[in-house]
Amino acid sequence: MRFKTKDLALVIVFAALYAVLSVIPLFPVIGIGGKYFTVAVVMAPLVGLIIGPYLGALAASIGGFIAWSLTQFGPLFAFSFVPGAATAFCSGYLNRKGWKRLALIYFFLFLALEFYPTIGPMWLYPQYIWFHLLGLIVLIFQTRLKNIKHLSQQDFLLELSLEVGTISFVATLFGHMIGGLLYNAIYFPEFPNVDYWRSLWQVLVVVYPLERTIVVVISILIGAPLIKTLRAHGFEIGGK
Repeated sequence: MRFKTKDLALVIVFAALYAVLSVIPLFPVIGIGGKYFTVAVVMAPLVGLIIGPYLGALAASIGGFIAWSLTQFGPLFAFSFVPGAATAFCSGYLNRKGWKRLALIYFFLFLALEFYPTIGPMWLYPQYIWFHLLGLIVLIFQTRLKNIKHLSQQDFLLELSLEVGTISFVATLFGHMIGGLLYNAIYFPEFPNVDYWRSLWQVLVVVYPLERTIVVVISILIGAPLIKTLRAHGFEIGGK
């Protein structure tokens, strides 16, 4: 009972924090006027790392949906919480050494997005896929992921930062691909002209790697010291 109460408390606290951060703009969404990524995009991988994949995804879902319900603010409308929840799940799952299953899921997401019917980047502008492909390569061939220690076992801040960065990199691309699939499904009926999508991929080929890199760098700067501090006070990083 005490464990369940602790889980509920963690979800409430992180959902509230995530909801607050979900209304603070970070940088604009290219291709949709007046829409912004929020500070919560940086928090998403850290939530999963700190409280685990399932509680993290639940907290991000609740917090993100509450924020959208109050503000109607988000590029994917009522589904704007989904990429963050997916990112939190992915980061928490990788921290539990779930790289093999995540590699398989990532691969199928990659195919679904890049070969999306009619408007997928592979049909219109294949150069777009390079950063998502890099994430897949890191996930499959990065030996540190295969032998990754649980973050609760890391002793040195530099090594901890490397692990936080590696996991956040894969997780944020994981969430980005899910967001991309939702974006295509929502906006393709509104913008059926393939020229719009070709020009969009041509712009995003540079923009989205920069966005994701910023997310990873901030996640390292915030996450590594935070995790080290929480561990020092007896907090169980990553949940049970």
